[in-house]
Amino acid sequence: MPQWAIATRSRRGESICGDRGLVLRIPCGVLFSAIDGLGHGPDAAVAARAAATAVQQGAAHTGSDLIATLRKCHVALRATRGAAITVAFLSLASNTLTWLGVGNVEGRILGPAYRDSAPGRSLAPLRGLAGRDLPTLRVATTSVRRGDIVALATDGVDTGFADRLEPAGAPAAIADRILAEHWDGNDDALVVIVRWLGATSDGDS
Repeated sequence: MPQWAIATRSRRGESICGDRGLVLRIPCGVLFSAIDGLGHGPDAAVAARAAATAVQQGAAHTGSDLIATLRKCHVALRATRGAAITVAFLSLASNTLTWLGVGNVEGRILGPAYRDSAPGRSLAPLRGLAGRDLPTLRVATTSVRRGDIVALATDGVDTGFADRLEPAGAPAAIADRILAEHWDGNDDALVVIVRWLGATSDGDS
């Protein structure tokens, strides 16, 4: 398993968080996800739980097929208010990250090579909302290098969270630092941090 951490915050004044993250070991790699139930509070949490269950079931039945998993989420969310979801797969065999996102979940890949220069590679999601408006799905793949960090954050976190982020330290400390510096309390927030410990690889696809 890579190193990883998940951190959440409920909207200020509320006790239930409508965002949910998960990290799963599956054959040939690791699948992880960030889920933002529409809005906040109990109804958002219901949507997030339904999506998380669908991601787990999709991973168990279709492995790294992210399109099949997102479609399963879409069906599971039809009876809820819907959710923004990003799912990603880190391949042990190829040292690559494949991802698919629908809705406002920000993703970045960060590593030592990006310090004091560009703020890492962005994982751009598709427009839409699982459970309501699913766009034409397409995955993207890029290489990862040993020590790279993949960071996913829901829209309760400022989109510039990674612009000056120091990627050193434990994943839990990084996730907590992002929330401390980039969450204003007006929405639920989630950060998923995964540090890749595979072999060195270069170049994108």
